[in-house]
Amino acid sequence: MTALVLSLTAAGLVLAVLAWLPSSGSVLGIVLSGLTLACLVAVGLIVLTGDGVTGWGEGWWNSLLLVAGGLAVAGGGPLTTSVLALVDRGNTRSQSTQQAGEVLRGGALIGALERAAIYASVVTGWPEGLAIILAIKGLARYPELRSPDQPASVTPQAVAERFIIGTFTSVLWSITCAGLLSR
Repeated sequence: MTALVLSLTAAGLVLAVLAWLPSSGSVLGIVLSGLTLACLVAVGLIVLTGDGVTGWGEGWWNSLLLVAGGLAVAGGGPLTTSVLALVDRGNTRSQSTQQAGEVLRGGALIGALERAAIYASVVTGWPEGLAIILAIKGLARYPELRSPDQPASVTPQAVAERFIIGTFTSVLWSITCAGLLSR
């Protein structure tokens, strides 16, 4: 059971890293993100139907801690862009959340840092850290969300939508990865 959980988590991490290679929102990226999500769901089901990680040796548990942390950070970016690409289907260019990326620059790096902080906060048993992390992100992004100087190619609603969808997807992903380690 331990080896299967670690193998599937590691496979998810490899798929997550590969999902960064195609262009943002491409079909291949969406498929790789879906496969990454499938690995995480499979691990979750195995952990839920078994004993979880109780009784694991310290070395195995530490390995899962590191691999799941890598998955939390690496997997959230492609998954978030895939979700945004799926949301954009049928939208006009000015309503596109992808175009809103012009306003919300640095999203990939900010998202990775956010996921790392959320993962660490949950794994260390400090869920209050989530409120601090999200407050910092919201306050830091507030000027961009309310700026009247946005490009004409994007609507303010698309910018706000991108922020909300991206944040929720990223947060849920990192919390789910941390949830694998429940003892």
